[in-house]
Amino acid sequence: MKIHLTGDIAAFEAGIGLLAEELGVELAGDGIEIAVERSTDETIEASCRDGRGRIRWKEPVHFFRALGLWVQLRREKDDFERIERPRFDTNGVMADVSRNAVLKTDSVKRLLRTMALLGLNRFMLYTEDTFEVPGYPYFGYMRGRYTAEELKECDDYAALLGVEIVPCIQTLAHLTEALKWNYAADVRDTPDILLAGEEKTYDFIRDMIRAASSPLRSKAIHIGMDEAHQLGLGRYLDRNGYRKRFDIMNEHLRRVVSICEEFGLSPMIWSDMYFRLGSATGGYYDLNAEIPQDVVESMPRNVQYVYWDYYHDDPAFYREFIRKHQAFGSAPVFAGGVWTWGSLAPNYGKTIATTEAALRACKDEGVRDAFATMWGDNGAETSVFAGLAGIALFAEHGYADEVDRAELERRLKLCASAELADFLALNEFDETPGVSAGNMHESNPSKFLLWQDVLIGLYDVNVRDLPMSGHYEALAEKMAQAARRGGPWSALFVQYEKLAQVLKTKSDIGIRLKSAYDEDDRERLSAISGELGELGLGIDELRKLHRKNWLRENKPFGWEAIDIRYGGLLSRLETARARIGDYLSGEADRIEELEEERLYYDAPWVMPQGALGRGAYHRIVTAGAFSG
Repeated sequence: MKIHLTGDIAAFEAGIGLLAEELGVELAGDGIEIAVERSTDETIEASCRDGRGRIRWKEPVHFFRALGLWVQLRREKDDFERIERPRFDTNGVMADVSRNAVLKTDSVKRLLRTMALLGLNRFMLYTEDTFEVPGYPYFGYMRGRYTAEELKECDDYAALLGVEIVPCIQTLAHLTEALKWNYAADVRDTPDILLAGEEKTYDFIRDMIRAASSPLRSKAIHIGMDEAHQLGLGRYLDRNGYRKRFDIMNEHLRRVVSICEEFGLSPMIWSDMYFRLGSATGGYYDLNAEIPQDVVESMPRNVQYVYWDYYHDDPAFYREFIRKHQAFGSAPVFAGGVWTWGSLAPNYGKTIATTEAALRACKDEGVRDAFATMWGDNGAETSVFAGLAGIALFAEHGYADEVDRAELERRLKLCASAELADFLALNEFDETPGVSAGNMHESNPSKFLLWQDVLIGLYDVNVRDLPMSGHYEALAEKMAQAARRGGPWSALFVQYEKLAQVLKTKSDIGIRLKSAYDEDDRERLSAISGELGELGLGIDELRKLHRKNWLRENKPFGWEAIDIRYGGLLSRLETARARIGDYLSGEADRIEELEEERLYYDAPWVMPQGALGRGAYHRIVTAGAFSG
C-alpha cells in the first residue's frame, strides 16, 4: 500500500521507517494522501473519506497507533473513521530480565515496534542485577547484564517510536543474586535484603541508580522495595535491636528518594510492604490491614506507589484497593500481569480474567498510569513473546471501555503478525482436564509433567484418572497448524508442538510403569522401557528447539539452567531404563522407587477443587533435598 503523509511529520519519519515493512506500506508521492496533525482535544483519529486520509495524534505514540489503525481499516474498507480517547497517560509493559532470560537488544526492539503500533508508551526493563554498575565487577557477573551502550541503543530506538524506557531496579530486597558475592558483605542485611541505615548501602544504591538511569532519557525510575519480608530482622536487628519496621521502611525510602532527587529522577515503588506490615497475617491483599496514620503522614509524597495485582477477578476488589492507595496522597500506578511465569506456557485464562477486572476498575477510579508485568519466575521457561496476546489486551483497554474480541484479533494480526487463536491455544498446556475454567489457581501441569521423574512420579496421583495423553495429542495438532501458518512465530509453535508431543507420552508413562510393576507384567515393563528410549529422543529434540528459540531471543547466559534441567531429565530416563533392565534380567530383585505407594501431591499450597498443582522445579523433580 502506497501512502503519502502530509503535515509536520519530521519527528516521526525515522519511526515510520522502522515500521513500514511490518505494516506493508510504502511512502510515495503518488500514494493515498494522509493529513497528519496534532489533536487539539483528548482524542486521536484515523479516518479516510473520498480517498483522503487523516491522522490526529496527541502524544507521539498515538501517531504510530493511529498509523497502524489507518492501515488496518483501509484494508477493510475505503471510507472509515475511528476516534479514540486514551484512557491512560502511560500504559506499557514490564519485561523481567532478572530470572535468567535477558532479552537481546534486537528482541527489545522487536517488542518496542509492536508496542508502538499498539499505542503503549512505556517499557520497563526489570533489572535486579542485569545491568553494569561501574566499580562492581561481580554485580551481574555471568548473568548477561546490559552494558550502558546497550541500554542507550534500546532507548534511542524507543524514542523514535514514542516509547519511554523506564529503569526498574531494586533498592531494598529481591537482590539475592547481587548480594551473594563477598563485595556485598557490608551492605547485606539478609541474603536478599540490603542493610538499611548503613552509609555504605546508600553509596551502593547511588551507584546503582546512576548506572541504571544515565543511559536513558526517562526521568522516572522504579526503585522496587517489594517483598522485603525479613526487613530489619537480620544483621540490622543485631546492630540496632528491634525497631518498628514501618519506621525502618520510611527512613530507608526517604534516603533513597533523596538520592533519586540528586539525579532529577521521580521514583515509584511497589506498595506491598506497607500493607504487609499493617496486616495481622503479613498478606498484601488484606482488606483489614491497618497502616497507622502517622506512618501514612511520614510516607514521601513525591513517590508513586505501585499497586501490583494479577490475582483477582472482581473489579470491586481492585476499586477498593485503588482507593486505599489514593489515601497515600499521591497518584497510584497500577501493575497487572500477563502470566508468562511459573510454567512452560502462558496462563491466558488468568491473564484475561484479571486484566478485564483490573483495568475496568482503573478506568472507573481515574488511575492514569498502568503497565503489565511479564515475570519469569523459576527459570523463565516461557518466552516473553508467547505473551503477545496479553500485551495486546492490555493495550486495547487503554483506548476503549470494553475490548471486542474480534477487534483484538485484528489488532494482534496488524501489530504483531500474530493469530489470536493460536496464542490463546497456548493456554491449553496448563488448562487441562482437571483444571477449572480460567486456571485461576495457576496449575502448571505442563511443567510438572515434563520435569517430574518417571520412577518417583510425585504428581502421578494428581493426574492418574485424567485423559492427559489425549489432551496433549489434540493440542499437538493445534500447535502444528499454528506452525504451518508460517510467519515470525512459526519457530515458537514448532517448539510447542514438540512439547505437546512429548507430554502426550510423558504425562502418563510413569503411571503405566508403576501399574506394570505392581502387576509384575514383565512384557509391559519391557515395552515401556522401549518407550522411554523413544521419549528421550523426543525430549532431546525439544531441548534443541527450545535452545534455538532462547538463543534467538535472549543472551546465552541463563540457558545453562534450562539445559541442566533437560540434561537431568534425560539422565533420569536412562537410569529408569537401566533399573528396569536390571529387574527384568534378575540382577535386581525389585525396583525400590516403584515399591513406594504414590501419594497425592498437596504442597506447598493447599489445592482447591479444580487445581492440579503448581510446583517449582526443585520440588517437582525430587522429594529429597535438591541443594544444601
